Amino acid sequence: MDLSLRGKCAVVTGASKGIGRAIALGLAQEGANVAICARGAEALREAERELTEQGSKVWAGACDVGDPIALDRFLESARQELGRVDILVNNASGLAFADDEAGWRSNFNVDVMAAVRACWEVVPWMAASGGGSILHIASGSGLEAGSPPAYAAAKAALISHSKTMAIALAPQKIRVNVMAPGSIEFAGGLWETMKHNNPNFYATVLGTIPWGRMGTPEEVANAALFLVSDRASWITGVCLGVDGGQRKANL
Repeated sequence: MDLSLRGKCAVVTGASKGIGRAIALGLAQEGANVAICARGAEALREAERELTEQGSKVWAGACDVGDPIALDRFLESARQELGRVDILVNNASGLAFADDEAGWRSNFNVDVMAAVRACWEVVPWMAASGGGSILHIASGSGLEAGSPPAYAAAKAALISHSKTMAIALAPQKIRVNVMAPGSIEFAGGLWETMKHNNPNFYATVLGTIPWGRMGTPEEVANAALFLVSDRASWITGVCLGVDGGQRKANL
């Protein structure tokens, strides 16, 4: 299936590794022009190199999305470099699991407010050009109890924000969806670390997944590419779980 992404211009935050990197790479492979950001410059440059090999236009900027000024500067530069923004993927996460002031502040500033601020910036551009697609990357942790409270609450807020924005922006032909990945394993990621440092906990979580394995960033990216593409033109306000059946609730 041709996703009709060739020539589209996309921004992906937190794209130097894991899910963000896989989404950005998938977009580039489909012929989209991509702007990416992350805090770590070295990993960001490696991701930029890999994306450039796909033949699309790529721009990368080191950015802490939790810093409103830095985020604004990155988005403005991305628009200038690519010419426009058709797709926005808010993937960056603070991944703060502590139930304290710092943990709550980090999760809401990076996971929630960075996405909100990015929408404030990008939505007028999309509206002026006739529409666009916004995708938040949340987590199954935002749908049920059992995860660190600050992280789970932030992801739940992100899910709620996407639904509200989907309704508000529909008249401007801007679709807004959110994905709730389950446990996704990749090199240098949380679950690879857990496998080595806390194998009992890793095995417990693995036991909740009917497929008997963790998911991959590429499996999340494949679903994301469809959601941001014109092939999903009648899908907005959806929270899509990508978890191999890990979450078993009816709703």
